[in-house]
Amino acid sequence: MEQRDWFKETAFAVTICDTDGIVVYMNEKSAKTFEKWGGKELVGKSLFGCHSDKSVSKIKELIATKGTNSYTIDKNGIKKLIYQTPWYNNGEVAGLVELSLEIPQEMPHFVR
Repeated sequence: MEQRDWFKETAFAVTICDTDGIVVYMNEKSAKTFEKWGGKELVGKSLFGCHSDKSVSKIKELIATKGTNSYTIDKNGIKKLIYQTPWYNNGEVAGLVELSLEIPQEMPHFVR
């Protein structure tokens, strides 16, 4: 089967790092989001230098504990849902995936 980059052109940012915090993947939206910090040039570089000590601690904790972190932010008038979770290779934590989705300021919520 042909290998595809399923996330390349999605409307949300996908950023993936390994267990050492080295960026191993950015889709187009992620590269555009982080353009002023180098965009695609960040692949192969540590993301720890771009984050506060508190954020670095959280990233390391998520990798160590196989934890998931989700929250919303509002930046420059754009509200986003951030979802961070480990990814695995042969059953072992291989790093962290971060999804960043732009969401409406007012978002419906349904209980089903």
